[in-house]
Amino acid sequence: MYSTLLIAHSLLRWLVVLSLLYSIYRGWLGSSRQIAFTKADNSLRHWTATIAHIQLMLGIVLYTQSPMVKFYFTDYEDTSGEALFFGIIHIILMLAAIVIITIGSAKAKRQSTDSQKFRTMLTYFGIGLLIIFVAIPWPFSPLAHRPLMRY
Repeated sequence: MYSTLLIAHSLLRWLVVLSLLYSIYRGWLGSSRQIAFTKADNSLRHWTATIAHIQLMLGIVLYTQSPMVKFYFTDYEDTSGEALFFGIIHIILMLAAIVIITIGSAKAKRQSTDSQKFRTMLTYFGIGLLIIFVAIPWPFSPLAHRPLMRY
């Protein structure tokens, strides 16, 4: 079960990143060109947040099953690097990113003008994506290196 969840979590991260990038692009386009916030833009806002929430749920289940996290909490005095990254840093930053994305999605939905909706989506989703980029275990990361795709 753990390896299946790990693969799903690894693959779904790219859907999260792509949906955030496209939402940010639409937010920039809409706020800079003063275009209408369409039903498709609203659906994009909603589905981007939903995909991020699904990824978070997968991540939380993985967190409870992870041998690295279990090691961190049983031997936390002597941990650094990957155990620290997955035990604390990754989950805190990802939770923060999803909270920011959720707040941004809810605020964008309630804005009165199309320009404000786009600007809110651009700002909050942009901050969320930035935090996600910091918290992803990139192959070049000094704290934890993982491949870009797991199979």
